[in-house]
Amino acid sequence: MSGVSKACCSIPPVVSKGYQAKGEYKQINGLKTYVTGPESATKAILIVYDIFGFFDQTIQGADILATSNEQKYRVFIPDFFEGSPADISWYPPTTDDQKEKLGNFFQTKAAPPNTLSKIPKVVAEANKLASGGSFQWSILGYCWGGKIATLSVGADNTIFKSAIQCHPAMVDANDAKNVNVPMAMLASKDEPVEDVDAFKAALKVPNHVEIFPSQIHGFMAARSDLEDPEVRKEYERGYKTALEFFHLHA
Repeated sequence: MSGVSKACCSIPPVVSKGYQAKGEYKQINGLKTYVTGPESATKAILIVYDIFGFFDQTIQGADILATSNEQKYRVFIPDFFEGSPADISWYPPTTDDQKEKLGNFFQTKAAPPNTLSKIPKVVAEANKLASGGSFQWSILGYCWGGKIATLSVGADNTIFKSAIQCHPAMVDANDAKNVNVPMAMLASKDEPVEDVDAFKAALKVPNHVEIFPSQIHGFMAARSDLEDPEVRKEYERGYKTALEFFHLHA
């Protein structure tokens, strides 16, 4: 993605702790939703958080995406888990108890159909906030949200113009075959390389697939230790890369 203007990927200094959110929470289709970005924006990004819900690192990422690009976005993060996300202490699961709790969470609250069915209604209601009557939408998902983002841009997608998955969970090349819009995957060292390579090979759309080899699963969202200089540098690079991709395809 060379040749993109520097203005499109200049981001504010990343705050390592105690981040002060720039947006606000609204009720959208009955879900508490973080909304950030200029009201005049004509394009929007739906963010699907990871299983740990609202975290400062994820909120800061939304604010970066909303205001750092020369193309402004309105960004929405719905609380799909309705106040009951997974406990971050369960991950990575090292005890039988943690494994059981995490497994139960994925089978119940995080089962993809539960979330996928809500997305069209969330988008329809969020469009009421658009100055022109509706937004032009893209989607970005972290970890579990990456799987949701991928499934949201399958063969029958008519909502989203582009998609990004960051350190995605449950990477499956069969999903890639159905993706019908440009897609980026920003993987960590924890996603199996063979799965990432197979996903890229199966994509039939413009794409950018990159592995961040020094970073753990979750480095752009809840599991990001922004007090670590290397993590902060790659967190910034991840968001710059995401902005460049949306700049070209959103």
